[in-house]
Amino acid sequence: MAAVAWLVGLYREFYRLGMLNSVWTLVLCNAAFNLAFAIWILTAYFSAIPVQLEEAAMIDGLGRGGALLRVTLPLAMPGVVTAVIFTSIAAWNEFVMGLTLSTVPESQPLTVGINGFIGNYTVQWNYLFAASVIAIVPVVVLFAFIERHVVSGLTAGSVK
Repeated sequence: MAAVAWLVGLYREFYRLGMLNSVWTLVLCNAAFNLAFAIWILTAYFSAIPVQLEEAAMIDGLGRGGALLRVTLPLAMPGVVTAVIFTSIAAWNEFVMGLTLSTVPESQPLTVGINGFIGNYTVQWNYLFAASVIAIVPVVVLFAFIERHVVSGLTAGSVK
């Protein structure tokens, strides 16, 4: 991933800002690196919505923001859900950035905490597997609830 190439610079800047070992540092980095992917996904959905629907809403008295919230956004909801799912899973599975930017256990993500069960000479397999199962539960539950939106969202922007 391109984030690894930027990691030294990010570490240096967050060190200067005094933001190392902060959860907000990881949130900011994950948001920044996943933003381009989310925009790429959402562009297909918003471009597939006819402009005439938005214009009709504005003729009916809505402003541009009202037309976006009441017409365009509900029609693009499968794309929004798809983007949220993929970016959430990417942020949840991030390891290298969490390992580098947070060194205290209080601010480390779960993926870095799981790595603590791997020692130099031994691996605590029972704890490693238990923590891995616990780590995948939120992703599986989230995907189970929104699976129908993801399938419709992945195919909605494919045909013009």
